[in-house]
Formats: sequence, C-alpha cells, structure tokens
Amino acid sequence: MRTFVSAAAVILGLLLAAVSVPAIWVDRNIVQEDGFVSLAAPLGKDTVFQQRLASAAVGSIDPTGQIPEPFAQLVQPILDSAAKSLTTLPGYPAAWEETLRRSHRLNFPAAGDGTAAADPSTSLTLDVAPLVGLLTKQISEATNIPIEAPGQTPIDIGQPSHRQLVDQVAAYAPLGYALAAGSAIALLLALIAARRRWIVLVGTGAGALVLAAAWKLGSDAAGLAVGGTASGNEVADIFKSEFVAASSERFGQWILAALIAGAVLIVAGVLFRVVAGAVAGAGRDQHSR
Repeated sequence: MRTFVSAAAVILGLLLAAVSVPAIWVDRNIVQEDGFVSLAAPLGKDTVFQQRLASAAVGSIDPTGQIPEPFAQLVQPILDSAAKSLTTLPGYPAAWEETLRRSHRLNFPAAGDGTAAADPSTSLTLDVAPLVGLLTKQISEATNIPIEAPGQTPIDIGQPSHRQLVDQVAAYAPLGYALAAGSAIALLLALIAARRRWIVLVGTGAGALVLAAAWKLGSDAAGLAVGGTASGNEVADIFKSEFVAASSERFGQWILAALIAGAVLIVAGVLFRVVAGAVAGAGRDQHSR
C-alpha cells in the first residue's frame, strides 16, 4: 500500500509541476508589469524594429492647427531627423520603458495597480505615446512653438482573438503558485510514504528530465504557432518575432534549471542507495560475527 501511495504521489506531483511551472513563468514574465518590461526592454535596442517604430510614431503626429503655416514646412525635416536618431535622444530609454508600461496596462488592465485603463483596447496594443511625446518635444525645441503630444498613440500588434487568449492567460496564470504548492506537498508525501526513498528520488529526477523535454517541445511549438501568424503590420510582426525569441530564451533558463534539478535528484538517489546498501551490508557482517 505504501508503495502505491508513493508512486501515485510522485505522478501527481509531476503532473502538477508540468502545469504550474509554465504558469508561474507566464505570470512573472508576462502578466506582471515589471517582468514584461524586463523581457521586452531589449527590443528597444533592435535597430530594425526601432526604425519601423519611429516611422509609425512620426506618421501619427499631426501638428495641423498647432504650428503656423510659415513654420509648417520646417516640421517634416525635423521629424525625419529625430526619427532617424530616436534611440540616441537623451529621453529615449525612459520613453521606451514608459511605452512598455503603458502598453502592458492596456493589455493587462487587471494585472497592474488595480486600476483599469482609461481606454481598454479590444486587441493587443502597443501605446507609443511616450515616443511620440519625445518627437514632438524635438519639434517644439526646434521651432520654439509648444506642441501638445497625444495622450495615447495605439498601434495594434494582435487580433481580438489574441486579446481573448491574453485575458484567459492573465486570469489563470496566478493559479500556478497553488499548483506548485500542491506539487511540493505530493512529492514530500511520496518521500515520506516510500519504502525505498532512493527510488522516489530517482523517479522524480527522471520525471523532471521528461518535463524539461516536454516544456522545450511545447515552447518551440508555441513559438512557431505565434510566429506563423502574420498581421500585415510590419511593426507588429517585428515586435512579435523579437518578443517570442526573448520569451523562448528566458524560459529556456527555467528548462535548464529543471534539467539540472533532475540530474541532481537522480545522482542523490543513486548515492542514497549506495550508502544505504553499504550501511546495511556492514550491519549484516557485524551481526554474523
């Protein structure tokens, strides 16, 4: 009976871990704002992406009515120059981070500070208003004419169906912590109930290796599925491609940790078996004397 309970607990623990680890990763790196900003921040250094993003930001600026006609012809060259050097502007790092934070709040309104976005989007959206504000500031400084930047400058980077999927992920990802606790309890129960604890260690370690392989396959499949959907929007496609690559790389670190943990458990189980066997053999030899 103890063997059955132990085996069932190991299987239950591994099944719970299979779901909880990806869920926790998604919650920490995508649903939570700081994790999302950290994951997407390197895109701000991607030259091609930023060129496309700057062009989109420039195209959204409409100074009509804010600049007198004699100065209107001066605006476009200034905009073109600012767009080409957007990443070198002093306020760019802060503007890019604020762009990511605003975008996250639009897409995950319930995951921020508890306040919903003023204009929640029905699709996945990148709000580049901070970058537009940076460009309009360059115009104002060059022309000495105050120009009001828009409060929001949304760029769609996904379809409504993608937004629905994001909403479901945001709702269920935090459950990963409870599942992880259940996994830990089940594996601890398996260790307590087992007649041969080394088998539990080896079995759990082997299971961790299998889970790591399954997560790798799942991650690659998800990346291919997302990458295979073209939106027709160049900015959106580049953002999606780079974000998927960054996500795969960061989740790969968790997969590597699972591989190491699995190998350690297997080695620990084998060592436990060898030591226990040696101790038992020494006890029999002494008893025979």
